[in-house]
Amino acid sequence: MANKLRDRMIDEVIRVEGGYVDDPDDSGGETKFGITVKVARAYGYQGEMVDLTRSFAFEIYVDMYWTAIKGDHLAAISELIAEEVMDTGVNMGINRSGKFLQRALNALNNKDTLYDDVVVDGIIGSGTVKALGKFMDTRREDDVVLAKVLNCLQGAKYVSLAENREKDETHLYGWFKNRVEI
Repeated sequence: MANKLRDRMIDEVIRVEGGYVDDPDDSGGETKFGITVKVARAYGYQGEMVDLTRSFAFEIYVDMYWTAIKGDHLAAISELIAEEVMDTGVNMGINRSGKFLQRALNALNNKDTLYDDVVVDGIIGSGTVKALGKFMDTRREDDVVLAKVLNCLQGAKYVSLAENREKDETHLYGWFKNRVEI
C-alpha cells in the first residue's frame, strides 16, 4: 500500500513540477521534474539537466524524500500525513518538513497528556513516528486537523519568504495554488 501511495505522490510531484526550467527567480536554479542540478549531481547525474530522465528523477524522489521522511512508517499511520510531509519536504526541504510535523505534534499534545513531546530537530525518527501513532490512536479522525496545522505552518513560511525576498513574490501564488491545501 505504501509503495502505491509513494508512487502516486511522486508522479503528482513530477506532474506539478513539470519539465525543464531555468528560472532566474527560482532559488533552486536549473531544474527538471523539480530536481535541482545540485541534487542531480549529488546523485551522480553528469549530463545536461534538460536531458535528465523521468526515471532518474523518480528514484531521487524515492530516496531523498520518501525514504528520508520514513514515508512507509508515516503512511502506515496516516496516508494523509505522509503525503503532506513529503510534499512539503519536496518544496521546502525534508528538515523543515520534519520540524513542521514535530512542532504540530507538540502543539496538539494537549499539555503533554497524549504522548511525550518530541525534539524539534527536523529528523523524523522513531520518537516522531511514535508520537504520530499515539496522536492518531487518540484522535483517529483528526489527521485532517494535523494536516491543516502543517499547511498553516507551510503557508506562513511561504508568506515570510515573499516578504523577505522580493523574487519569491513571483512564486507565492503558485506555492499556495499547488502546495497549500484546504
